Parts: sequence; C-alpha cells; structure tokens
Amino acid sequence: MSADPLLQPYRLKHLDLKNRLMITSHEPAYPEDGMPKARYRAYHVERAKAGVALTMTAGSASVSRDSPPVFNNVLVWRDEVVGWMRDLTDACHEHGCAVMIQLTHLGRRTRWDKADWLPVVSAGHAREVAHRAFPKKAEDWDIARIIADYADAAERMQAAGLDGIELEAYGHLMEQFVSPLTNELDGPYGAGSLDTRLRFMTDTLAAIRERVGADFIVGVRYAGDEMQAGGIDKAEGMEISRRLRDSGHVDFLNVVKGHIDTDPGLTDLIPVQGMASAPHLDFAGEIRAATNFPTFHAAKIQDVATARHAIASGKLDMVGMTRAHMADPHIVAKILRGEEDRIRPCIGANYCLDRIYQGGMALCLHNPATGRELEQPHVIPKAVERRKVVIVGAGPAGIEAARVCAERGHEVIVHEAADAPGGQVRLTALTPRRAEMMQLIQWRQAECERLGVTFRYNSFAGVEEVLADAPDVVVIATGGLPHSEVLEEGNELVVSAWDILSGDARPGTDVLVYDDAGDYAALQAAEALAATGAKVEVMTRDRTFAPEVMAMSLTPSMRELQKRDVTFTVTWKLDAVRRDGNALSALVGSDYGGVRRERRVDQVVVNHGTRPLDDLYFELREGSANLGEVDYGAFIDGRAQEVVRNPDGAYRLYRIGDAVAARNTHAAIYDALRLCKAV
Repeated sequence: MSADPLLQPYRLKHLDLKNRLMITSHEPAYPEDGMPKARYRAYHVERAKAGVALTMTAGSASVSRDSPPVFNNVLVWRDEVVGWMRDLTDACHEHGCAVMIQLTHLGRRTRWDKADWLPVVSAGHAREVAHRAFPKKAEDWDIARIIADYADAAERMQAAGLDGIELEAYGHLMEQFVSPLTNELDGPYGAGSLDTRLRFMTDTLAAIRERVGADFIVGVRYAGDEMQAGGIDKAEGMEISRRLRDSGHVDFLNVVKGHIDTDPGLTDLIPVQGMASAPHLDFAGEIRAATNFPTFHAAKIQDVATARHAIASGKLDMVGMTRAHMADPHIVAKILRGEEDRIRPCIGANYCLDRIYQGGMALCLHNPATGRELEQPHVIPKAVERRKVVIVGAGPAGIEAARVCAERGHEVIVHEAADAPGGQVRLTALTPRRAEMMQLIQWRQAECERLGVTFRYNSFAGVEEVLADAPDVVVIATGGLPHSEVLEEGNELVVSAWDILSGDARPGTDVLVYDDAGDYAALQAAEALAATGAKVEVMTRDRTFAPEVMAMSLTPSMRELQKRDVTFTVTWKLDAVRRDGNALSALVGSDYGGVRRERRVDQVVVNHGTRPLDDLYFELREGSANLGEVDYGAFIDGRAQEVVRNPDGAYRLYRIGDAVAARNTHAAIYDALRLCKAV
C-alpha cells in the first residue's frame, strides 16, 4: 500500500473512498435541455476512469422552477433527471468513483427574465450586484414549497443511485437567509438571531433527512467567513460549523471563504491566475480542527504538492482539485504511474469559469479536449504510418501541433525564429501576474522533448529550409504581428501594445491607449505604462471595456489599474493623430455620430489585434498536394484530410492559430489538436 497521503482510502459514513482526491461541485454548463446527457456524462467518466475518488456534479443543480439557471445548470426539479443521473452514476461507479451532486435554490443569484419569468425570491429585497435582479421577499408559502422542493430533489438523487448530495449554502438562497446582510425577514426565519437565520437551512436539512433516511450522505458547502463588513464573520462561521456538525443531519462540511455577489468577491473566493494559491486552506484547516468533523475544501489547489500537504497536515479529509482536473483529468493515474512531472498544470487562466458566467460551456485554455470528450482525445492515438512533419512556429499552436504529431508517432521538426518557444505567450507572461501562462508552453516543450521532437531555434525558415527535410506534412504556425493602422491619419505616430510590453517603445508620460480589440494586450500595456507613473487613459468604441477579458480574469487587472488611477472611456473612437509641437493631438469621434473631441497627449498606443504572418504559407501553397485547402467537415469530425488539388504536390500544407486569423490561445491549441490528431 502506498505511503502517499493522497492515496490513502477514506471512509465517509458507510462510503469507502479509494483516495483523498475529489472534484468539487461545479457546473461546466454541458447539460442539454437541463439534463446531464452524453457530453456531461463523458466529462465525469473520463476523470472517474483515471482514478479520482469522488466526483461532484453540478454547481448547482436547481431544485425549483423559480430558481432558473443562468449558466445551463442541471434541473433536478424534473423527474426526467433521474434516468440521466443514474446513467452518469453507474458509469462512474464502474471505475470505483463515488458520485454526489450539489443542490440549490439560487434565490436572488439569477434573473427574473429567464425560463418561466417568475419573480426572483430571497430573504430580502436587496439586489445582487452580479445578476442585478431585485427579488421578492419570501413569504411563508415560498419557504414551505422550496423546502419541499429540496426534499423532492434529494429523493430523486437517491433514486438515481448517487452516493450523496451537497447543499449549496454560500451566495445562494440558503446563505441569503443566514447572512445578516441579506435577511430582512421578521418571524421564525428572520434576521433577529443566528437561530432564526439558520432555520431555513436546518428545516431544509430535516426535511431532506425525513425523505432520504439516515444512511444517505448529506453535506453542506458554506462560507465560514463572508469577508464582508456586517456579514457572517469567522466567529459566527465557527458557530455555524459546530451547529451543522451537531445537527445530526450533516455528514461532511465543505468550507469556502468569502462572498460571490460581485465579480471581485467571486474571484477572491475562487482565485485566478496571478493570485495566491490555496489562500483559504489554512482557514479550512481551522474549521476541521474546531469541529473534528469530515472537512472538504477546494480553492486554487492546483498542484499535487499542495494537495498532499493538505491531507498530510490534517487540514482536510478530502481535497478538491477541480480546475486542475479540467486541465488534466488523469492526475490520479499519473500519480499512480510515478509520472507527476507529466501532469498538465492548471495555469489559473480561468477560461473555464469565465466562459460559464458569460453563458458558454466550460472549456480549458490549456486542454481543448475538456468538455469535448465525445469528440477529442485526452490520449492521442498512434498513427498507422509514420510521417515526417515540419512545423514552422513554436507558439501555442505550433508546439501543440508538435506534441500531438509526436504522440502519433511521427518524426517532427520545429523551426522557431526566436531562441525559445512561446510566441505571444512569452509577451503575455512578461506581466508578473500572468507569468503562469508560460507553463502552457513549458509543459508542451517537456512533452515534445520526451517524445524526441527536434527544435531548431533562431531559424527564420523559408521555403528552402522547410523543404530541405523532405516533409510529408507542413504546418504553418507562424502567428501574427500587431496591426495598428486603424486611423484616418497619423498611423505612423502611434505604437502598438506589443511595443510597450516588449520594451521596444519607451513609455510616455501622458498616454492614450486605444483598445479596438478588447483583449488582454491593452490592459497589460496600460498596467506597464501606469507602473512608470504615466497618466493613462484607456479608450474603446465598445459599450464596455476589455470585452474579451472575462469577469473573474478582469479582477486582478482592475485592482492594479484602479490603484494607479487609470481612466476608462467607452463609446469613443480614435479617428486620427497629428503632431502638436512636442506632443500629439488625438482626434476622437464616435460611432453614434455628431461629436468630435480632442486629446493632447505625448503617446498614443493602439491595440487592434494581429494580422497573420502568412507569407511562407502562400509561398509553399503551389507545391502542396492540397494547395493549403482544409476539408472543414473532416476537420470538425476528426477525420484525416484527404483533399488533393495538385496530384504532383510533394507534401500536405496547413496553417493554424493566428497564422489564419487573430483569435485566442485556446483556439490556437484547439486548431492544432483537431488537425494533427488525424495526421
């Protein structure tokens, strides 16, 4: 038996868990019509078969019709859910993985104009900042029916064969009763004391127990400290923890710290890239020490060493590595094989959660197979015939193409103009908060070296250099170069965001950053400029600034930029720049028309994305068998490319990533995976 703390079994009530690693409840937004169908099931089964002990589905499943999901949650108020959850549970059980689900009523953390257009309900009228709906204050009949809905949902999950349930009691309706900040009720569920504020939770737990019996596992995920003035503080959180333990209705505590009613609050509770790792682990350990009760926790525990410490030190009984399992579903399998160094690291980019909160399904910036288990492989299949593949460019697209082709068994040669891989990621990682992005490249580089890929750095490859190796396949992943010629006049007077980040342009002292792409580059350039003491204004023609930088990822940037007094101006468009003595005159207009303004600054920075660096691709087209053409049907379906437009062509030619068009890192890596897995 292994001495590794993470691999020790754990007994929770009657349930034997084979190790200490779990996936905490989260909603990847994969349901179809509110049901966890094939995609949802495949996602959890992939992690189950790799060895995780417990997977928690849903974050959170909705128990009532007036709790309409705002990010495609499972609907456990429907009887139909039983069959789908039984299929998922049975499939995970086949691999020795326990299954639970998180149940909730969202309360005010939703919108009234979703689903059935029922009024949002809460313990008071206070609006949640993040979702903006003004709630109805719950009446006695609301409370009674919602408690019954919880019990009904728990009974459905027991019927589906799940090993247990967890109630979501932070941010959602349950905490809206418990927190003094949101409970405005009088009477038995009112704001008067902790007893009355907790009554909705305790009555719900009692109703669930009456329905499912004493043996079914029930836990609560709750905030032991809201970290807000006037809210649940640490002392009260400790008391709540003890009362849950003593209630006789609860089998485990799943502890978080903070609040989620604002984007910054949510980001502090679930930290992202550039923020401290495992910031609440010690706090969870205090809860466990005070209660001596089964305690679970997850919050940016992204590496095995930290998870191992959490168990070995006795801070936790089960440790959640949820986003880490999105990046690499095979963490446990790699630990068991002695391949910890091959675990694909979670880089905290938070593409997963940020997409959910904008209405998309969870995708991992680092791993494009996550959420696409039905279409994309986590383990690359071997090719029938070995080929020689030449790749130009070692940015995220090129280095992923190299990794996948090498896993296929091909001979792979990569030309890279720089002295190291990374492409635009190297520029991104110059901002200290985003340094973790380089792990995206470093992991792939290590895998490529293990697989025998040949890298030729400082290689400005042309047609001659590419063809010298007599390739069967050529993949152009040369990326793009910044495009800043967007003005009616004065394009020669501006610099790009890349110029600022790379240090090629000296920062000004009074700077206008015109962001016409809405991505990270403008924010990072503004931060670099403001750090020198410059006065900085970020302007965009959009209704919101940085629309491509999603809510949680925006938080660390905003904290830094607001601290440095950076100004944001929306709905204004930079038209022209002219010389004005030793300064510049920026002429500003609007898509709404009829207005013109002038700014006098000493530097103008333009962020307008990139244009493909595609000269080599077009020079190679004529000699290729497919003339560069891609069969999109085969590309999407994962079949081999069989297009032949030039029977005399000596090689097949493809381009991927920003060498095609400016997109993002995930798109570049996804291009590479779905093309090269069939080469």
